[in-house]
Amino acid sequence: MYMKKIMTIIAAVAVACCSLSAQEALGRRINTTSPEINPDGTVTFRLLAPKAITVAVSGDCLPEGNAQMKENKDGVWEYTTDVLDPELYKYHFVVNGTDMLDPSNIFVCRDVTSIFNIFIVSREQGDRGWLYQANDVPHGNMSKVWYYSPTLKMNKRMTVYTPAGYVGGKERYPVLYLLHGAGGDEDAWPTLGRAAQILDNVIADGSAKPMIVVMTNGYPNTPAAPGEFNAGVNVSTVGGRVRGQAAATMDESFPDVVNYIDKNYRTIPKKSARAICGLSMGGGHTFQISKRWPDTFDYMGLFSAAAFVNKVSYVDGRRVVSDEIDPEIEGQLATLFAKKPKLYWIGIGKTDFLYEGNEKMRNYFDSKGYPYEYVETSGGHIWANWRIYLTIFARKIFK
Repeated sequence: MYMKKIMTIIAAVAVACCSLSAQEALGRRINTTSPEINPDGTVTFRLLAPKAITVAVSGDCLPEGNAQMKENKDGVWEYTTDVLDPELYKYHFVVNGTDMLDPSNIFVCRDVTSIFNIFIVSREQGDRGWLYQANDVPHGNMSKVWYYSPTLKMNKRMTVYTPAGYVGGKERYPVLYLLHGAGGDEDAWPTLGRAAQILDNVIADGSAKPMIVVMTNGYPNTPAAPGEFNAGVNVSTVGGRVRGQAAATMDESFPDVVNYIDKNYRTIPKKSARAICGLSMGGGHTFQISKRWPDTFDYMGLFSAAAFVNKVSYVDGRRVVSDEIDPEIEGQLATLFAKKPKLYWIGIGKTDFLYEGNEKMRNYFDSKGYPYEYVETSGGHIWANWRIYLTIFARKIFK
């Protein structure tokens, strides 16, 4: 009996020590501040690595994309940027030639298969950094929702944003369908796209109407983001090649999404209260969906879109856009614009690799007298542009 009590006490002490150790591990802090946003608008990166030979920082906050860091006497490597514009930036370290995350920065994001740290620079209310961060405004809710697609014959997952005031209310709302690019999924716009923060902020400042935002998974043969369905956490879903050939295309199956949202949310189920937009592949999907279903959406936004009115062929895996107009697309576009959509919006960066295809599309629209709005920004095929385009587009729709 005595030995049993002793063993019980020992076990209790062991559990307490393990618990304390776990708590200490959870609360452990690295004494290096990184990144530090300085009062003059520069940003300093630091990494404690006394045994490293070379350390660099790589990210979109640097003019050349990367910069060598210098070691101080304490074994801390440092680098300070030039003054940065208000924006969301991503970066990582390269230690002895190997990529690694900043251990001092808990804010981490995934873009397709790349993992990196992020930080936001903001100087005043209304600038880009302010739009992309969580501010003291009413917040909407973001939900991960499973639905069944009869056309694709499978369950799929999407992300749905409902604005502040939706829960517990009775009001009905217009819906924006927001589509991701190649390699992305239903987690892309909520994370790097900062969709919830942008919508919260532009709705709160009165520049955009309260709306529901639906972010789908754009691969018709893939149920969800990596690790979120029964293929397992070690299977990549990049490119949507999990289930082989899909039962239908994204544009053929899209009414399943609209029908689910109209049935399960307080929507305004009509064309004038629906918008669709997307980046890159998602811009191509927007192009295809809107012309296939011309009575469904009154607002369309193409962000750096993989959209072509000319015939497209592939040679050795390389896309070749001809000078010949695709007659099927020509007929569908004629039907779409005959129905006088309220807004057809196009945005692209000056150095985007899809610029030529977009230029051919705009030239064709001009030749036919099809109305559209166009915004051209600096830079290429990057999230910094797509967040800008979402901010502009969200403020233009449902007015």
